Amino acid sequence: MVDVERAISHAIPFLLVLFRLAGMFIFTPLLSSSMLPRQLKALLVMMLAAALYPVVPSQAFTAASIDMITLIPMIVREAIIGLAMGVLATIPLVCLEMSGVIMGQQMGFGLARVYNPELEFDADLIGQLFFYIGASAFIAMGGLETLFITLANTFARVPIGTFSTHAVPLQTLVATLTSGFELAMRVASPVAGIVALLVVAFGVTSKTMPQLNVMSIGFTFKIIAGLGIAAFSIYAIATAAGDEIRNTLNLIIDWADNLAGTPVHS
Repeated sequence: MVDVERAISHAIPFLLVLFRLAGMFIFTPLLSSSMLPRQLKALLVMMLAAALYPVVPSQAFTAASIDMITLIPMIVREAIIGLAMGVLATIPLVCLEMSGVIMGQQMGFGLARVYNPELEFDADLIGQLFFYIGASAFIAMGGLETLFITLANTFARVPIGTFSTHAVPLQTLVATLTSGFELAMRVASPVAGIVALLVVAFGVTSKTMPQLNVMSIGFTFKIIAGLGIAAFSIYAIATAAGDEIRNTLNLIIDWADNLAGTPVHS
């Protein structure tokens, strides 16, 4: 009987630890992919929660007098921590995909769309290519390890059941979105610029030599020129993407480090 009561006393704290980890699997790159079976994701969350729970500060939380009405908001607040980290980490990759979409639209690849299993919607060919470039940089820099370590450290700074929604990183989210859109424009600008120059050149050519069918050759020229510029600048794109992902990971770490002063909810 004593063992049963002890197990019940650990059920709610373990559940809160589990949901803080589960929030990361909603938007985090690669972990949120539909290519990973849901059973595997659930197993990973359970394994990580079982590994972390023994080192979670036990004196910071008591499961006494907890009912369903108070438990659900606590679960939501715990999930927000991992969810916020996953959203911030995904923004640079989504913005890279947006830059590829801009390139593809300029080159005439608007109808060439494929299913992106990472984000679960149709994406342009160039956009999906740049998304995987960003995902490769994210993995190479240890992005997943950084997120897991940072989330694990939050248990010491923000004990389970004490997170406040006032600590949601809205300013960090806005800053990351702003820098992400800037990254997308910087990555797409070389291709968009060369395609714009070609359109002007084709317009002048069609006026000066109307007998020349510019439409038949313009489409091919735009694709060749756009892909050539994109291939020529791929190293610079990878460098810019790596810097943006690194800055985003640093923002996530800073936000997690500043959670020590979070107000406590009873």
